[in-house]
Amino acid sequence: MHSPAEFPRAGLSSEAVAWLDTNPPSAREVVTAENAERIRAETRAGYAPAMTAARSEFSIEERDVTVGGVPCSEIIGGDRADVVVLYFFGGGYVVGSPEEDIVVTAPLASALGGRVVAPRYPLSPEHPFPAASDAGLASYRALLTEFAPHQIVVAGESAGGNLALVTMLRARDAGIPLPAGLALLSPWGDLGFTGDSHVTNRDPSLPLSDGALKQMADVHRGNRPVTDPLISPIYADFTSFPPTFISSGTRDLLLSDCVRVSAAMRQDGVDVSLRVWEGMWHVFEFYRELPEARSSTAEIAAFIVARLS
Repeated sequence: MHSPAEFPRAGLSSEAVAWLDTNPPSAREVVTAENAERIRAETRAGYAPAMTAARSEFSIEERDVTVGGVPCSEIIGGDRADVVVLYFFGGGYVVGSPEEDIVVTAPLASALGGRVVAPRYPLSPEHPFPAASDAGLASYRALLTEFAPHQIVVAGESAGGNLALVTMLRARDAGIPLPAGLALLSPWGDLGFTGDSHVTNRDPSLPLSDGALKQMADVHRGNRPVTDPLISPIYADFTSFPPTFISSGTRDLLLSDCVRVSAAMRQDGVDVSLRVWEGMWHVFEFYRELPEARSSTAEIAAFIVARLS
């Protein structure tokens, strides 16, 4: 099948090389109950230029809605009313919001010509597991009262990719029909950091050595063991899951998570595609100044549109 993405066969684009030159890995502050709100505000402020650019580039409407009792942002890219994307934002379960994710959800809504619903799920350390997945499952259940399963695609990036997987595991085990597809951007599959890329990759956007990521994992999982499939989906049984698309990059700290989730899915009979981009880092799709980011987002959008055709 022809891909809508443009793959730079000569290697990294000049834009990506310039980005890497000016964005070396840097340590981050560990999020605690005392500083969480400040760090969340600072994180959102850091993405403000990208958020403004996305809103200028795409003709979308945004509004606050409640879905299954969960506050959500609804991003509308057209008048198609027969389909919807349920999108979970990333941020290690401690930061992030649908506002930052407009950089990804705006192009998806525009390509679909319809709605993206992005739950504002509760964050740790104030709300550890299962608070986020309870909200994810509640929002998915509610969408099923308006849409048939084949009219829904579930998506998410990083911790949001973890939440998408966990929500679908819980839905399947509860006998709830699963959606038409899953689209996952650098999903966090292993909160124990046992993969090869956790040792070998020097991700400019997601360092492991500063301890912040391990703290995120610990405050999210609470008393659950790190090998619990609802914490680290690399250990899950994915039988009966819908077709799934996973994107990552060769520098992605969570590349091993993506490889192991896709391998487990394939072993369990799932139709899964793993796209690994040369030289790219964790959720590089957030940096739309890069041609690789635009191409990957276009490919993800094409997968979603095809599943909802």
